[in-house]
Amino acid sequence: MKWTEAKVIFDYKDKEAAADLISDIFNQFGLQGVVIEDPDEEPAEGWGDGAVEKPANNSVTGFFPSNASLSNKCLALEEKLKELESKLGISWHITYSEIDEKDWAESWKAFFWPVKIGKNLVVKPTWREYEPGKNDIILEIDPGMAFGTGAHPTSALCMCMIEKYLKPGNSFLDIGTGSGILMIAAAKLGAGRLLGTDMDEVAAEIAKENLLLNKVDEKSFAVKVTSLVEEINERFDVVAANILTAVILNLLEDVQKVISKNGILICSGITEKNRDVVIEKMKLKGFEIIDTETSDGWVCIAGRTNIGNLLNF
Repeated sequence: MKWTEAKVIFDYKDKEAAADLISDIFNQFGLQGVVIEDPDEEPAEGWGDGAVEKPANNSVTGFFPSNASLSNKCLALEEKLKELESKLGISWHITYSEIDEKDWAESWKAFFWPVKIGKNLVVKPTWREYEPGKNDIILEIDPGMAFGTGAHPTSALCMCMIEKYLKPGNSFLDIGTGSGILMIAAAKLGAGRLLGTDMDEVAAEIAKENLLLNKVDEKSFAVKVTSLVEEINERFDVVAANILTAVILNLLEDVQKVISKNGILICSGITEKNRDVVIEKMKLKGFEIIDTETSDGWVCIAGRTNIGNLLNF
């Protein structure tokens, strides 16, 4: 399968805000993740010195299937970017290039190494050797075409929260599961019933493969191809959503229906500038904020259902 890389190079006084707005545009096309490049950002811990060449410009890149709808999507993308430029003054230009699925999935693997997250979790690429420590909990991962290596701050923050709040036997829901990394972490930490959702069929299949690779009992988990919580009719003790701010704000309209009494919602993929707006929306929807963590400009928020304020209960 062929894919088209749409790279939006931009300039704006508030680089973080611009990247977030452009990412939101890509999200409107159903993309589950984007690549954000920032010349001023230092490589994440665990990447070798000099392994990653710093980008020349600020940019946001999304990947579209090279199919019959590609032209319309590209035109719609450019129209939305023009609106941003007109309203906010974000200058931009876009480049397109076609890549093979195999090239996309394989080219970055040379830079992905095992990384320790939280107290005991270790995310290990399947193609790397690693000698585990006494208390290490190893998560084997091959993201393939899905987003979610565990190395990005948003994923790492989520896993730390899961490690902190998930109790053995808890049921766990991962909204926008991607590679399945958060489901694997939950399973390794003793979760009982597991469910992941993703709009991308390829990601859903990769998540299943990674769960089986980690010897998670096939009867204990499922991965659904669906948008957010539309087709979920059961409740979970811990719910995680590592997605964009705009999607989280939309999710908060309906997420109560899938959370158990005294359940916990973990939200990540939130930039620092959007921290307060997400917290306020969570409070408005009946959540008690119990924890927040920040890393490299990203925020993860944990809230507990406040039964008195949740009309669904």
